[in-house]
Amino acid sequence: MIDYSQFPDRKILCVDMKSFYASCAAVMLGLDPMTCYLAVVGSTDRQGSVVLAASPKMKKDFKIKTGSRLFEIPDDPRIAVVDPSMGTFIKVSTEITKLFYRYAPPNAVHTYSVDESFISVNGLEKIWGDPRTIAELIQLDILKDFGLNCTVGIGPNMLMAKLALDLESKKAPNGIATWTYDDIPSKLWPIHPLSEMWGIGRRVEKTLNNMGIFSVGGLANYPLELLEKKFGIIGNQLFHHAWGIDLSEIGAPILKGQVSFGKSQVLMRDYKEEHEVKAVVLEMCEEVAKRARDKRKAGRTISFGLSYSKDEFGSGFHRSRTIANPTNVTMEIYNVCLQLMKESYRGNTVRQVSISISNLVDDYDMQLDLFDVDGWKKRELGYVVDKIRNKYGPAALLRAVSYTSAGTALHRSRLVGGHKK
Repeated sequence: MIDYSQFPDRKILCVDMKSFYASCAAVMLGLDPMTCYLAVVGSTDRQGSVVLAASPKMKKDFKIKTGSRLFEIPDDPRIAVVDPSMGTFIKVSTEITKLFYRYAPPNAVHTYSVDESFISVNGLEKIWGDPRTIAELIQLDILKDFGLNCTVGIGPNMLMAKLALDLESKKAPNGIATWTYDDIPSKLWPIHPLSEMWGIGRRVEKTLNNMGIFSVGGLANYPLELLEKKFGIIGNQLFHHAWGIDLSEIGAPILKGQVSFGKSQVLMRDYKEEHEVKAVVLEMCEEVAKRARDKRKAGRTISFGLSYSKDEFGSGFHRSRTIANPTNVTMEIYNVCLQLMKESYRGNTVRQVSISISNLVDDYDMQLDLFDVDGWKKRELGYVVDKIRNKYGPAALLRAVSYTSAGTALHRSRLVGGHKK
């Protein structure tokens, strides 16, 4: 058994905006977010456009949810279908964060995503009341100021607050749920399948199932040394999370350590020519390399995949290759992708491209290569280009392929979060 007295017992709120994008769009149209039928789609001009968000009633009554397609939405006069307004959504998110500062200092607030935040309310009881009272005050303020609804999870650490939010608050009548260490056996351990537990993906779940672990309780009572042998440091983290233990401070990631940098793009049309596919691959290698450089990381394993048009036979392929020296140089990543493409691509019509680099190391030191005397120049050139783009915008410097009919970078540079501003 775990002695919880040796671990921090803090007061953490995890606040999640309910159907945030759809709710913002509804309020902008003067509609009630909780009773209207509304869907936000990537582009109302394309029938195959993806649904980015749907109002709660839209999900319940018409079974339209994130990932559905525009052509699946019934032709019903009660339904509003709108384009995203990402600039507005982000502005509202920023204002909601400022609202949190009414109740806690800025260093006690961590914006986890556009629609989700953590707030430490330790020591604020004499000012505002207990954590549940503070949660209720925040709910009322957000509803009054923005016309939006939110749910809140409360726990002794960031992980427990997140679990309370995801697994109970959204079903609670008032949208607030509190989990304590005493609740672990009754609320956390019965959870199955394991992918219902925040932080466990399908691949890890499958591996755990093969080890005979099918519930969070089974994970908590599995020998720690065997988990560490199988997963390394992640095994230690999985074990302690199953016991509800998390030592992360506000502002630090609950799941420590990024394991890869990647990008996946659904193309706006079918790409039937190989040179067009290569143009998009080069643009995406540029973005993936920049993401790694922004964190001063380089990777040894490059993963590359193509998904074919629905009219093609076969779904596509996904391949990986590990190279001798870690890299974050665009053309080196691109050349590996071209090798993988040459080996597996047979001229099919392409609709989606995915690229990632993993097996990461810090990029503060560079291994000199006697056979690549200009290697350091290529590396530094990437950082120089990044500085220009960070200062003047992503379109300040583009490769020539981005100005061809196959390029997508110029169009995407005008978007926010991949969607219309």
